[in-house]
Amino acid sequence: MPEGKQVRRRTPGIAGLALLSVTLLVGCVGPFASATPTPTASQSSPTTTASPSVQPSATPTPSAEPPLSLALPTTRDARRIRVSEQPAVPGTGIGHLTIKVTSRATTRVKELVLRWPTPLNQIVFLSPFQPSPSRLTDALIQPWTKWVIGPGEQGEPAGTTSLGWGPLDPGATLTISLIATRRASGPVAFDLQLLAGEALLTIEAGAPAETRVSIP
Repeated sequence: MPEGKQVRRRTPGIAGLALLSVTLLVGCVGPFASATPTPTASQSSPTTTASPSVQPSATPTPSAEPPLSLALPTTRDARRIRVSEQPAVPGTGIGHLTIKVTSRATTRVKELVLRWPTPLNQIVFLSPFQPSPSRLTDALIQPWTKWVIGPGEQGEPAGTTSLGWGPLDPGATLTISLIATRRASGPVAFDLQLLAGEALLTIEAGAPAETRVSIP
């Protein structure tokens, strides 16, 4: 450098400083900057709804008939009656079963028939009178009664015992007292049907004339 000359340094102006700032900013967002991803709405995974399992419906089964039951006769009689029963049977020995029947019909029932299951005889034996030598030799001493063990006379159903009694006039009440001989201890219940001959009568409520008798 020649002696005596001075070199003047130029100071950057405002425009240079601005350019330098822009350069620095561009460098900051260069390779060292990472772009922040825009959040997106999360998609919910579809849920599988379990189908309700269908269980096969249970087939209803008919209830079993209680012991000492009777099948209803196919022949019916529309004449109506009122029935009540009163057992007085001890645990051992002999008692009575009283059946009271009142006619609500307008015509006479010539023969009222009581019917029950024959196997009842093994527990409580029912009879219109107490068997004795005189009764056996002259059974007709009991008027208006007919003793039948089926099957047999008049086509009685198998396994049934029938007792005929009558006549029963319109509006009249017939009281039948049966001898009940205890043959086995314990309570027992059985079906008792009331018929006009072979046709099942009707009780006041309109149902078949069958009642369930319970002996304690």
